[in-house]
Amino acid sequence: MSPADPTGPADHASPADPAGPVDSAGAEGSVGPADSAGADPVLTGRDGAVLTVTLNRPDRLNALDAATLYALADAWHEAADPAVRAVVVTGAGRGFCAGADLRAPRDTSGPRGGLRHAYHPHVLAMAALEKPVIAAVNGPAAGAGLSLAAAADLRIAAEGAKFVPAFTAIGLVPDAGGAYFLPRLLGYARAYEWLATGGPLTAAEALAWGLVSEVVPAAELLPRATELAHRMAGTPGIAVGLTKRLLNHGLNVGLAELLDEEARLQVLAAAAPGRDQARNQMISRISMTREDR
Repeated sequence: MSPADPTGPADHASPADPAGPVDSAGAEGSVGPADSAGADPVLTGRDGAVLTVTLNRPDRLNALDAATLYALADAWHEAADPAVRAVVVTGAGRGFCAGADLRAPRDTSGPRGGLRHAYHPHVLAMAALEKPVIAAVNGPAAGAGLSLAAAADLRIAAEGAKFVPAFTAIGLVPDAGGAYFLPRLLGYARAYEWLATGGPLTAAEALAWGLVSEVVPAAELLPRATELAHRMAGTPGIAVGLTKRLLNHGLNVGLAELLDEEARLQVLAAAAPGRDQARNQMISRISMTREDR
């Protein structure tokens, strides 16, 4: 995976600024007084087979600058470790991710500050992880931050979370993969209307639309996301990762091609370490259930 560009996001990257579109689109109050200068912009922590990735610029609602993008690239590299079987992505403080930091220095040296270098590697890295990626959306997810959440396999939101496209508000098209993921999650018409009008979506609305699978109180968000991650990480063999691969393949091919891939992946799943033991345990449970009848 190519690292994020060191010179900072270009103007055409992603539009949400904590002092601009995010606040006017629904973030509660103004940016807090905390100063994260000098702190690591991305934190990672392991709990068994679960890796938690935390965007750590709370004073900027975790907006993406060059340092954050570089650190995020390292986090995806860490997530690729086979010992990591599930990933949780969240934000520090009261925001998930406000998109590109429009106050960050701009790249004026050429094309390296564009989307292909600054943002696309992260979306591709998330998609390439053959393990579940769960976005624990704790607050505003705007612009590229919305796209980041959409790129995850599952989304759980805190009750106060908001989802803000923000792109058209500053005359830009959706970026960081939003135009790929959102129509698949919401359907074309709903995604287009939302992206074109740019209005904020509450957590309850996101649940009704199917953008998130659960809405929980803020204090329960990370424990719930971590619990689900552990549950998925604890499944035997490699079936969870291969299921992700199969579902994504199925979005882009016809039925016959999907069935071919299904057969191929089933051979891999059946041969994986731990699969025979899991099968024997299932047979044992079924036998005991029948004996109890």
